[in-house]
Amino acid sequence: MNYIKLIYLSVFCGIISILSFFNIVYSYYLNLYLNLNTYIYTFFISIFLTLLFYIIKSKDDKKSTIYEKILTIFLGYFLLPLILSIPFYFSIYNLTFVNSYFEAISGFTSTGFTILDNINHIDQSLILWRSASQWVGGLYFLFSIILLIDIFDNSFKKSLTNFISFNKAETLKQSLKIFLLYSSLTLGIFIILNIFEIRVFNSLNLAMTIISSGGFLPTNNLSNILINNSQVIIMSLLMLTSFFSIFLVYNLIFTKNHNLNFFNEDIHLLFYLLTLLLIFFIFLNFDNNYGKLFLSLTSSVSNMGFSLNNKSTNLSFIFLILVMIGGSFFSTSSGIRFLKIYSLFKYSINQILSYSRPKNIYINKHLFSKEFFQLNEIYKYFLSIIIFILSLLFLTFLLTLSGIEFENSFKLSILTLMNTVNSSMYGLGDFSFYDLHFSIKYYLIFFMIVGRLELLTLLIICKKFLFKN
Repeated sequence: MNYIKLIYLSVFCGIISILSFFNIVYSYYLNLYLNLNTYIYTFFISIFLTLLFYIIKSKDDKKSTIYEKILTIFLGYFLLPLILSIPFYFSIYNLTFVNSYFEAISGFTSTGFTILDNINHIDQSLILWRSASQWVGGLYFLFSIILLIDIFDNSFKKSLTNFISFNKAETLKQSLKIFLLYSSLTLGIFIILNIFEIRVFNSLNLAMTIISSGGFLPTNNLSNILINNSQVIIMSLLMLTSFFSIFLVYNLIFTKNHNLNFFNEDIHLLFYLLTLLLIFFIFLNFDNNYGKLFLSLTSSVSNMGFSLNNKSTNLSFIFLILVMIGGSFFSTSSGIRFLKIYSLFKYSINQILSYSRPKNIYINKHLFSKEFFQLNEIYKYFLSIIIFILSLLFLTFLLTLSGIEFENSFKLSILTLMNTVNSSMYGLGDFSFYDLHFSIKYYLIFFMIVGRLELLTLLIICKKFLFKN
């Protein structure tokens, strides 16, 4: 059985080769020769793998099974960061293989954990490569949603397309749409940041970070980039591009008759965000600094984790809850997803009320949709939360057993599974990954990948290999 769809990996190896070529040109243009050879190595290796995967790809037109697709995605999360780790490993900074792979995985999964202590002393081309690793990782995540669309619920599918299942033509169409939207939004964010007088180099890196919901910065602190309130506000607003669906702007412009099914999740997210803003600004604005609070709020809901505070806040637990909830299903953010939690909550309330008032009829559907969510969808949501809780407890146990304090282990486990960078607003701003034992780094690498995969896919794989029927 052909478990690996090599054409999918060939495409992303090709994208990495283009990014490495861009870094070669950038290094030559600015006379940055310290790490130039590393990008040349990466370019030729990625080109070789692109051609190799394309040549030996399966010529079988048989439709791929869901297991083949999941294994393809899973393999990509291990293989592609290996290519991305080449510039780190062969750089002048003497990084070990574990540290190089950790940095590449952290970027590719849009997490943002880093083993580099002082970004200000890093070569500009390598900083750009870190950001590029996030950008290609965010695109890979969005493509994986299209590839695994069959395992998701009809209510989510209908927010994207009227097709229940994708054939090759529809998969190609949606993938091309994602690539164009993703690239256009990146360019748009870059232009807007430049308009607000943020340095071009910082704007380029931040654009790739924002669109991918990543955690890498081109400097040690965000406060070195955002120097006035207008920049803080625009940065906060731009981070919402990875909170809402990547198709939101496209649907607003091109969707005929503006079918509410295509906006169902985004409308719910808008009300959720407005409610949070109201609560935070009225009750939780202890420092009377609306700009910093707004940035911390949007950074948490979009799973980036940036903060302008230099010390831990009293709101760290609340921010961690927002991180766990996450944003849109069709975005680069992680999290359990707000609409899943809302659906599960509404179904549970209706079940309780049905026992107290059995003569009444309770409807299980979203506020702005005509579609009812089915019982099997509720089971999936519940299983996803159970898998997250088990993963959280297991990783916390491993980290605590390795000598990290329980509180820090618990927080770090949440951020790892939710692919969110450690910062001062979570009480982990000074946490160092460089000094961790190599075994802990491998734990974090594995669970960063687990967090990026749809949690339900783990259950499907276990069912395939542990149970015959």
